[in-house]
Amino acid sequence: MRTIDLIVLGILKREALSAYDIQKQVTSRNISQWVKISIPSIYKKVIQLEKQGYLKGTTAKTSKMPEKVIYSLTKKGRREFEKLMLGIATRPINLHLDLNAVILNLDNLSPADQKTCLSILEANIKSTQTKLTKINETQQELPTLSTTEKAVMHQQYLLIETIERWLTEVKQTF
Repeated sequence: MRTIDLIVLGILKREALSAYDIQKQVTSRNISQWVKISIPSIYKKVIQLEKQGYLKGTTAKTSKMPEKVIYSLTKKGRREFEKLMLGIATRPINLHLDLNAVILNLDNLSPADQKTCLSILEANIKSTQTKLTKINETQQELPTLSTTEKAVMHQQYLLIETIERWLTEVKQTF
């Protein structure tokens, strides 16, 4: 998966970090909400990128904490980052939404179960919308968020609003 490569290389382009600190950034910046990336895969990916020569790991010991490996980009890693940026930007945009698997199979359910599934989806959409609104309200004011991170959060909010309107239309056909 090249997207995870881009996320890891992009984080390390800003600063050298341990795999644990990369994982913390992905979590704190809600990146896994925007891009399909699993937290456990970050550790494996860092090791793989180091083996490929994109990262250099340096063992560091701070105070009484155990040693940890701090990763930084190599020249080859910076070139790969730029290559991935351009490569992924030129791909057709794919919107893979897990809820589409449910919609595609609604005809396989009884009318009552169809309505139940749609109601569950609607509740999940509203929950996601509430969560995004809360994140948006609290994090838009934080100076630690970049303009691009704020833009992606806004995109996600607009997307969930659109999905909510779309689901309302779908529910009318069932």
